Amino acid sequence: MGHREDLLEGAKRCLLEKGYARTTARDIVAESGTNLASIGYHYGSKEALLNLAFLKLTEEWGDAVAEGRDKGAVAEDLPPLERFERGWAGVIDSYERSRPVWKLQMEIVSRIDSDPELQKALAGPQLEGRKGLAEGFLGIDENADPERARLAGTFYQALLAGVMVQWMVDPETAPSAKDLTEGLKIVMGLDGDEGAEGAQGAS
Repeated sequence: MGHREDLLEGAKRCLLEKGYARTTARDIVAESGTNLASIGYHYGSKEALLNLAFLKLTEEWGDAVAEGRDKGAVAEDLPPLERFERGWAGVIDSYERSRPVWKLQMEIVSRIDSDPELQKALAGPQLEGRKGLAEGFLGIDENADPERARLAGTFYQALLAGVMVQWMVDPETAPSAKDLTEGLKIVMGLDGDEGAEGAQGAS
């Protein structure tokens, strides 16, 4: 790899080990085997490099979860509630491996009000993330049905953030995939046996 790639990989490792605020330019240089001048040359600033490194870590987490869902054979022809539960089982199973990324996510969110550049950097990827969630969980093609993908992705994104926060605070009481499915049935008025059977058979 060249210095540009080395810096990015080094910044990713630093973020996972030290977090955003505690990572210095010298940390990145030491981790990547490069030099201080190369940060400015390739990325403009340490902050720009860290922002990109954070986005790459988030993308990699999403790819890993999607791969896990694929291996778990979450078929598109499953009944909706069963597909919902299986999809969330894959996400929750990845929690221990992805905890450093979610810890970093929480720190990044806490910095947004004081860092307008960081907020700008995250806005576009947040929209892209919604599209990925809609496709990954439901198989919705954003190009074929953009509004449906937007709405479904927004719902999953909101639920995902809440679920991961609960797992970070107290894994013992955090929701399982089954809990989420049963809760969804209650919210939709499908918690009776007759309603649940109807939902399972719906397309």
